[in-house]
Amino acid sequence: MDFAVLGLGDSSYAKFNFVAKKLHRRLLQLGGTALLPVCLGDEQHELGPDAAMDPWLHDLWEKVRVLHPMPLSLSVIPPGVPLPSKFTMQFLPETPRTCSEEQCVARTDPQSPPSELQPFLAPMVTNQRVTGPSHFQDVRLIEFDIAGSGISFAAGDVVLIQPQNAASHVQQFCQVLGLDPEQCFTLQPREPDVPCPTRLPQPCSVRHLVSQYLDIVSVPRRSFFELLACLSPSELERDKLLELSSAAGQEELSQYCSRPRRTALEVLCDFPCTAAAIPPDYLLDLIPPIRPRAFSIASSLLAHPSRLQILVAVVQYQTRLREPRRGLCSSWLASLHPGQGPVQVPLWVRPGGLTFPETADTPVIMVGPGTGVAPFRAAIQERVAQSKAGNFLFFGCRWRDQDFYWEAEWKELEKKGCLTLVTAFSREQKQKVYVQHRLRELGPLVWELLDRRGAYFYLAGNAKYMPADVSEALTSIFQEEGGLSGPDAAAYLARLQRTLRFQTETWA
Repeated sequence: MDFAVLGLGDSSYAKFNFVAKKLHRRLLQLGGTALLPVCLGDEQHELGPDAAMDPWLHDLWEKVRVLHPMPLSLSVIPPGVPLPSKFTMQFLPETPRTCSEEQCVARTDPQSPPSELQPFLAPMVTNQRVTGPSHFQDVRLIEFDIAGSGISFAAGDVVLIQPQNAASHVQQFCQVLGLDPEQCFTLQPREPDVPCPTRLPQPCSVRHLVSQYLDIVSVPRRSFFELLACLSPSELERDKLLELSSAAGQEELSQYCSRPRRTALEVLCDFPCTAAAIPPDYLLDLIPPIRPRAFSIASSLLAHPSRLQILVAVVQYQTRLREPRRGLCSSWLASLHPGQGPVQVPLWVRPGGLTFPETADTPVIMVGPGTGVAPFRAAIQERVAQSKAGNFLFFGCRWRDQDFYWEAEWKELEKKGCLTLVTAFSREQKQKVYVQHRLRELGPLVWELLDRRGAYFYLAGNAKYMPADVSEALTSIFQEEGGLSGPDAAAYLARLQRTLRFQTETWA
């Protein structure tokens, strides 16, 4: 069997393209013939996965054409000719009474837990900023009422939230494309085996499509520019779009779009003639759907019955563009004010990557700097309610008086003997101190807990540097306190991971 493996991954994660590499090796072991070396697309590359995919795909099609020549009756689709759209929009002459967002109100059936296809519209109870007013980052503790939802969860689970676009962006998008937001349509697939998106009602309003389905503030991919070029009636704009979508133009595309994080909406504003000429049928081909965002659940039902809490860092940063870049979901959540009227958020729960020991006498070491502490609050609340001792929390932040989340709660648990808290305030002294430094300082305790008392070790937070730094601190502890050699210390850590006594939940 001839084969070729293309992997898409993110090199900020430890197991970068693990599945693609393993699949390639296994197919070789089974006697397959690799047409090409495995391609490892990397989201972290400044040109994105295309940097690896472009030359690889070129070579792949050359190989395929030799092995499987094209029938004489067929020809290659020439550049600049768009494929037919996946769907057609049939606009309705009048707005029916059922054409509204009310059609998508999720039902709550206790026999059927909420899911992506049928989320629960959870009332938001509180939306409280928990960082100091002078702190650079706005972090929110948000609580939802899940009574009657059929939702249950345990420590380590995550909640998925389906966000919406800002009303100002929806209005701008409709203006640029010449769409009437109140107009309704029905969607029809061109191919019989292609289903319509389940999240879109039939009929659907343009406003609902743009506000709740199309990710108009995502950073567009190269395929976006390729399709725009095919649809553009303006020679000037078309030439520029072709340049940006060509293999030779990827550095310029990165400079224009990827590095400054320019959104699809902003690109369309930069190409007004093209935007105004986009056939509505192509909207779902051009712009991807809004994906749900996952948040670690920061509370336990044993401590807060019928409630679900999350800790949300509101994403906002500056690039060379005038407007700050904002995270879609976190900014949307931060804009909601339950004190000014009812607010409902579509959500559902799924198992997370962290599981905690059932036995009452097994200690747990939890390392959660910043918002990484969220799942450990749920775990500590759950374990305290179950009278499980041996809870050790390593928490790190910048300033004690600015971003020390749940300080009073931790101090109260310490007084009751339910928690051992170790803190690292990185900016309160000349030399920065992080959680990995505290782990090294308490090396004898860490080794005692892991090696003699069978403790479980958990790590949550940003994936950039911290996980590697903590792993390095642990291997150092194994060498210094356990007397292990370098290779033996690495093997000890690998054994902890293999037996799920070292678990991580990190994000880029």
